[in-house]
Amino acid sequence: MMFAARIFAALLLLAIPATGLAEGLRGTGNLGLVIERATGSVLIVDTSARETLGRVEGVGDLSHASVVFSPDQRYGYVFGRDGGLTRIDLLTAKIAGRVVQAGNSIGGAISDDGELIAVSNYEPGGVRVFDAKTLAQVADIPATGADGKASKTVGLVDLPGRRFAFALYNAGEIWIADLSRVETPAITRLTGVGKLPYDGNVTPDGRHYLAGLFGEDGVVHVDMWQSPPKAERILDRYGHGEEPLPVYKMPHLEGWAAIGDRLLLPAVGRHELIAVDTRSFAEAGRVATHGQPVFAVARPDGRHVWVNFAHPLNDTIDIVDTLTLTVIHRFAPGPAVLHMEFTPRGNEVWVSLRDADRVDIYDAATFARKGQISAQKPSGIFFTARATRIGQ
Repeated sequence: MMFAARIFAALLLLAIPATGLAEGLRGTGNLGLVIERATGSVLIVDTSARETLGRVEGVGDLSHASVVFSPDQRYGYVFGRDGGLTRIDLLTAKIAGRVVQAGNSIGGAISDDGELIAVSNYEPGGVRVFDAKTLAQVADIPATGADGKASKTVGLVDLPGRRFAFALYNAGEIWIADLSRVETPAITRLTGVGKLPYDGNVTPDGRHYLAGLFGEDGVVHVDMWQSPPKAERILDRYGHGEEPLPVYKMPHLEGWAAIGDRLLLPAVGRHELIAVDTRSFAEAGRVATHGQPVFAVARPDGRHVWVNFAHPLNDTIDIVDTLTLTVIHRFAPGPAVLHMEFTPRGNEVWVSLRDADRVDIYDAATFARKGQISAQKPSGIFFTARATRIGQ
């Protein structure tokens, strides 16, 4: 009887047409999302074919949107400025879930196990945490500082061990939230870290969290491997008391460049990058740039860093040699360069040109343009390889 059942099962497997299994199957490791900020839509792109696969509409206000990806790289979670959290299925090009969880948001992160999505909020402040599959809220972390007032939160990143780190903009604090037990988050509070921390990021190993300060010259560093972690000031008075230039756009630490034992950070209100030695966290040099840097993005091998700039010099990109800390190539691809994203192995870089309604694709070694795709006021570009990286 058992032998007959095995034969029957084998015949069933043989009866499934091979073409039926193969048709429509594809991987997601070479996919990505391009934010179309003005129309509240995203493009699904194929980085190998250099083409658009589809457009998903109805994603809300995407004027400062960012994206994280599920561990299997099938779903992208889009954080909109209107408080919207949208789960996009890259294979079906459809919305697989959406909630408007706050009035004004500024990015988010996914836990290391891929089960939790945390969102950083301006209004009402704090951080809210959601189930990654259902988008049901599972935790609410109000950010009430030592002054007793609610604070905006910024610089939210994931850390190993189902933890998140973020800064309290108004209160001048950095918090570490451990959601090992999501029903009772454990919060570590580092108070008095400096005035107006405006953004933060963590090194690729998840060890060093840095928050830039808008209210004073300096950066805050927290070594997450220390117990208890402590906040320390680095790059104190990096402006040397000079009168700062008007800040046309805040730089993004999310796009800092981590190269070996160095970080290249955009300086607030200055036309330069500051190099930091990650062994001592002392300044290790500076790079004079075309304008006020917004993003400094390292090629995956760390050999070059591509830098874009704030208005009115935002039509230009500088490429920095990380050995000599000099600009080796400067070019103007078009109006309003908003973002740059390398393909996973770093052979190409995609550049969004908001006011030209297109995304350009460059060879990362020769700097020659290899292609372009049309997009409606494109801003952020996010490839699924981010799913494998801490802090992205």
